[in-house]
Amino acid sequence: MKAYVFPGQGSQKPGMGQNLYNEIIDSRALFKKANEIMNFDITELMFDGTSEDLLQTRVTQPAIFIHSVILALTTRSFKPDVSAGHSLGEFSALAASNSISFEDGLKLVSIRANAMQKACQNTKGTMAAILGLPDEIIESSCNDVDGIVKPANYNCPGQLVISGEIKAVEKACEILKEKGAKRALILPVNGAFHSELMSSAVDELKKGIDETEFRKPKCPIYQNFTGKPEQDPSKIKINLLKQLTGAVLWNQSINKMIDDGVKEFYEVGPGNTLQGLIRKIDKNIAVDRI
Repeated sequence: MKAYVFPGQGSQKPGMGQNLYNEIIDSRALFKKANEIMNFDITELMFDGTSEDLLQTRVTQPAIFIHSVILALTTRSFKPDVSAGHSLGEFSALAASNSISFEDGLKLVSIRANAMQKACQNTKGTMAAILGLPDEIIESSCNDVDGIVKPANYNCPGQLVISGEIKAVEKACEILKEKGAKRALILPVNGAFHSELMSSAVDELKKGIDETEFRKPKCPIYQNFTGKPEQDPSKIKINLLKQLTGAVLWNQSINKMIDDGVKEFYEVGPGNTLQGLIRKIDKNIAVDRI
């Protein structure tokens, strides 16, 4: 069995999508359509923009979606048995698997990005990467801290990202260093993604999801919120919304895929972050990119 996985925020890089546009003629109409949907020339920023340009939330999330989905749709060998995406990447997985159209997916990602940006401006939150501790110790330590701080991304064994209020995250980092964390590193982000501090973005995203046609995807999608495969459009929509304030169960999702018979993983999009995480989850599994 083959699994195709789609990256999230952080995988963007200058020049993303340029080779795809140059080498695959069929991709050009989709890039043009993306500019029309976004009402600005996002492809110019993808191809020629700086790293700073691509850090704008209104640009970052749509740009990664555009690159990933166009790559999937124009690659003849893209025939997933199962699929998944990390955070934002879940939208890419759904569009590539024909659960939502490219156009609707891009509109939803743009709504999500703008709603999250507003939430970041209205709350003072941050995230931190914790390395070298069991998940259980991190979970219990977060519970012991006053204020909002919780696990946000279960990336791989020994790597978990926490999210929440700035003071609570800083306090959790202090505690976790005392408990033996190899590193407790505050990340350069402008908000507490996958935590309750994103609650104000939920209504806006829910409206967008409710107005979008979701179909049964052509393969099971292992969703972040549950770590389990899903093909029921109504459940996919619920889990997609819960993901906004809930943790990304990436480690659990990959292990479940392997348990279910996946032998090969292919990353679809810019960067190689997911390949690295999957190798840390299972060093013997086949991992590549398309």
